[in-house]
Amino acid sequence: MTQYRLYQLAKSAMQSGKAKTKGWVLEPLPSDRAVPNPLTGWPASHDTLVQAPLHFDNRAKAEEYAATHQLDFVVQEPHAATVKPKSYAENFSPNRKRDW
Repeated sequence: MTQYRLYQLAKSAMQSGKAKTKGWVLEPLPSDRAVPNPLTGWPASHDTLVQAPLHFDNRAKAEEYAATHQLDFVVQEPHAATVKPKSYAENFSPNRKRDW
């Protein structure tokens, strides 16, 4: 039986805001190990389920879907973002810890 992972989307390295990070993804964990393709050398697998993750608006809908279809899943809790408050004036502070 295939095991699934349920996690919340994270923001990409190219974005500063939190757009498109509210959704949840239910994706199957690979059942077999990826081996290099002899022709191209790229990693390949015979497990095609990994190529089709399911996207949901919230966690409740994802868990309901998994329960309805009797999927064995593990929830990966999202990390809490820590925001360090800064002001633009701190760049010019005489007590600055690093030199320009």
